[in-house]
Amino acid sequence: MLSDDWHLTQDIDGFLALAGDFLRSRPALHNMTLTDIEKLRIRGAAGQDAAAPVLGRLGSGSDLRAVCYLTPRGRLGLTPLSAGQTDTLAAHLAGLGHAPATVIADHDTAGAFAASWQRHTGKAPVPFWRTHLYRLGTLTPPQPHPAGRARPTDARDREQVVRWCREFCVDVGEQASIDLIDAGSWDDSRFGDRHFTFWETPDGTPASMAAATPVVGGVVRVDPVYTPARLRGHGYAAAVTAGVSRAAAAAGAADVVLFTDPGNPTSNALYQRIGYVRIADFAGYRFP
Repeated sequence: MLSDDWHLTQDIDGFLALAGDFLRSRPALHNMTLTDIEKLRIRGAAGQDAAAPVLGRLGSGSDLRAVCYLTPRGRLGLTPLSAGQTDTLAAHLAGLGHAPATVIADHDTAGAFAASWQRHTGKAPVPFWRTHLYRLGTLTPPQPHPAGRARPTDARDREQVVRWCREFCVDVGEQASIDLIDAGSWDDSRFGDRHFTFWETPDGTPASMAAATPVVGGVVRVDPVYTPARLRGHGYAAAVTAGVSRAAAAAGAADVVLFTDPGNPTSNALYQRIGYVRIADFAGYRFP
């Protein structure tokens, strides 16, 4: 046990036994933490990671107030914390020799931790990610509805799925994922656990793509959504997102969420038209 009631462990199953109810209490807000820790659990059980993640909880039992996790690749994820709580956590992590390469959290928490980490280590944070978090309210099919249908992908589509994911990463500047794809490490990328769906035109040509995470803690995240530039403007992205969202709800998801680029008003308006409601802002900082 650490001061201020921070408890750190590398036992994922034990951690989830104590913190699972807290994470599932706000599945939409905690969606990234839920899916990331589940992926770490699966990878650890399969012996795919040489190092174990570090998981932390602030408080215990009914007084559990927040959690954190540090992946073997150095990404720190946080549930909402006050500035004082991020300062205590930064001091603990630095004192134990842990060195996050990045932090991702809700906007205020990420900014507070970045400032705390600089104060305790001298490492100046560099912002690299800003996003809006949307939660599905009442799904509204897009109008006008493009001709065609949504089709889950299968093994024959793998090459195109990988190619489109790489194109998506180029569009959004996601170099880490590009490097993994180019190295042939698809399963290690953030896309490796996704279920992909194509929107096909009536002649069977894929025109757009959306993916969803597995249901974890009652939540599914739609990510990514991609339409090649030459096919944009026909409503394909809205149609495939609506299809994936409907399938996620049918699969038992209590919450369906997605992140959007604040600098892309087109996509933000698109998701709102089909029933998504903005609930939070998130940010990421890198520590060079």
